[in-house]
Amino acid sequence: MGTTTESGASTDGKQASPPTNLFRVDFALRLLLLALSVSALVVLVTSKQSRDFQTGLPPPFAVISRDAKFQQVPAFIYLLAALCVASLYSFVTIFASLFAISSTSSSTRILFFLILFDALMVGVMASATGSAGSMAYLGIRGNSHANWDKICNRYHKFCRHVGSSVIVSCVAAIVLVLLVVLSSYSLYRRSV
Repeated sequence: MGTTTESGASTDGKQASPPTNLFRVDFALRLLLLALSVSALVVLVTSKQSRDFQTGLPPPFAVISRDAKFQQVPAFIYLLAALCVASLYSFVTIFASLFAISSTSSSTRILFFLILFDALMVGVMASATGSAGSMAYLGIRGNSHANWDKICNRYHKFCRHVGSSVIVSCVAAIVLVLLVVLSSYSLYRRSV
């Protein structure tokens, strides 16, 4: 095995690669994940709209008020739970990333567990986003085969909130995928 000279070239003719410390990028992505999951959570929780409908009956039954709330759809409750877990997870793993930045020798064990739990969170976020997205699509388009009417033509504000939350949740899932790739690459660089 050759030794490395001051210029970075080894005596056996191979170029020594500088150690790459990607924990700062990891930390920034985890902060972004926290911001995305909390903002999607807030937008989803504030999705509520009331609307009055004419019934054609005599007063006092002439007008009926109907609410659209995220609590009425199980897929949105699932998204809410996934966003709560993602927010808590990102908050906890920020400290793991800070520990890895501050330590002089980064632990491969931390990287392995981050990969494992990041992959688990990708699955949770992707499934919750997919189920909520399918319900949002039904709200926009309806389903004529099942006689389900679209509701977004009547509840504009509610649908905008839910749609925004689903889009931000999808971006959060993409950030989690990037974290898995980044941690896997960091672990790979340590093994070669």
